[in-house]
Amino acid sequence: MEHTWQLQEAKNKFSKLVEKAQYEGPQFVTKHGKESVVVLSVEEYKKIVKPKSNLFQFIQTSPLSKTLINIERDKSLGRDIEL
Repeated sequence: MEHTWQLQEAKNKFSKLVEKAQYEGPQFVTKHGKESVVVLSVEEYKKIVKPKSNLFQFIQTSPLSKTLINIERDKSLGRDIEL
């Protein structure tokens, strides 16, 4: 269920807005009649920003995971430079 608040009402009843975001879901705040911001609970926010996999899983599922890469270090001394 979508909940929409006018900015002035959201400012006046901020504690209630936060409570509703925690227990009833995202709360939309409008400014001049247009949706402006969404207030989310921390749990909802973490669901959105949490990576779907860790780096190891990402590399394993990459299309390049079967590519042979030469990881041997070049043992040459490099080039001489004049300082």
